[in-house]
Amino acid sequence: MGMRQEHVDIRQDLLQWFDEHARDLPWRQTRDPYAIWVSETMLQQTRVAVVIDYYTRFMARFPTLQSLAQADEAEVLTLWSGLGYYRRARALHESARAVVAEHGGVIPKTAAALSRLPGVGVYTAAAVASIAFGEPVAAVDGNVERVLTRYFGHEPVPGSARSGELRRAAEDLVDRERPGDFNQAMMELGATVCLPRGPMCLACPIREGCATRGEHPAPRTRKMLSRKTALALVQRRQWPRAEVLLQRRPPDAAQMPNMWELPSIKEGQESEDMLLLTVRHSITNTNYYVTVYGLTMNEQKILAKDAGERVWVPVLDLPEQPLTGLTRKILKRLRVLPGFSGMPSMAIGDSPQDPIKDLDPAVVRS
Repeated sequence: MGMRQEHVDIRQDLLQWFDEHARDLPWRQTRDPYAIWVSETMLQQTRVAVVIDYYTRFMARFPTLQSLAQADEAEVLTLWSGLGYYRRARALHESARAVVAEHGGVIPKTAAALSRLPGVGVYTAAAVASIAFGEPVAAVDGNVERVLTRYFGHEPVPGSARSGELRRAAEDLVDRERPGDFNQAMMELGATVCLPRGPMCLACPIREGCATRGEHPAPRTRKMLSRKTALALVQRRQWPRAEVLLQRRPPDAAQMPNMWELPSIKEGQESEDMLLLTVRHSITNTNYYVTVYGLTMNEQKILAKDAGERVWVPVLDLPEQPLTGLTRKILKRLRVLPGFSGMPSMAIGDSPQDPIKDLDPAVVRS
C-alpha cells in the first residue's frame, strides 16, 4: 500500500483541507454522541441537504436518548415521514431503548460495542465511535469507498469495501489523533470533490498521490423498474372538520410496515373525470407512476378489496400521522395537508375542472 510517510502526508493534507472547507452542518456543532448517532443514521442513503431539516426537527422533539426511548413508535415514524428507509428509524428507536435498558442510558464508546445494538451497522458504529469518542477506526461509506478505490487505482466492485483490501487500507490511513475529523474529511471529499461523475481533481487535496486522477469506469448500476398505480382521495365533511380515508400497511410488509397511505382503486375502474393528479415517486430502484383520483363517498365500491385496516383521519390530524413519503407528497400537492394557509384548494368530492398534471422529475429519496 506504499510507504508510511505517504499516509502521514495524506492525513495532513486531508485534515488541513477539511479545516478550511468543511461544510457548517448542525451535527458538527456538537460532541453529543446521541446527536451524532441520529445524524449518521439519517445520512445513510440520504443527501445532506435533505437531512438538515429532518435532523433539526427530530432533535427538537427528541433532544435526548431518554426522550427517544420513551417515545411512541408512531411519533418517531411521523417525524421520519418522507425521509424514507424507515427501518433506520425503527432500529434507532429500538437501540435507544436497548441503551436505556441494558447500558444504563450510556451509549457504548467503541465501534465493537455499538455494532451489537439492534440495527447499528459496521459503518454507523465506526462513525459514532470515531466522531463522538475518538476511537481510531475507519468509517467506510459509499463516498469513502469511491475515494479509496480511485486513490489506490483498484478496479471498482460494488460493495467491495465491505471486505478485504480497501477496508484494511482505510484502517491504515485513519489519523490516530483526529479519527472523527479524518473520517468526516474522507466522506466530505467524496461528497463534494471526488464525485461519481466529473470529479473535481484540481480541487482535491490528495491528488498528488492518486493513482486515477479522474473518473473511474463505474460498476454497472441496476436498471430502474417502472410501476403504475392508481390511488383514491376520498373525503367526507367540510373544512375544517374534513376527514380523509387512509389505510394502514400490514405490520409484516417488507417496506414501510404500519404506515398510512391512500387506498388503491381496482384496476380499470378509474375514470378521467375523477383525475386530480399524476406524480412520479422513486423508491430505491423503482419508479412509481401514480395517478390520484378524487372519489365521492358513494364511489368507495371501486376501491381495491384486499386492503388492510381503513380509517377516517381528520385533515387537521394528518401532520401527526406516520404517513408514507408518497402519501405526504400527494396530500401536500393537493393542499390537503396543513402547511398552506387558508382552506384546501378544493373540497373533496369535487372534481377540479383542470386536473393538476404533475409528472415530477425530481427523484424523491424514500
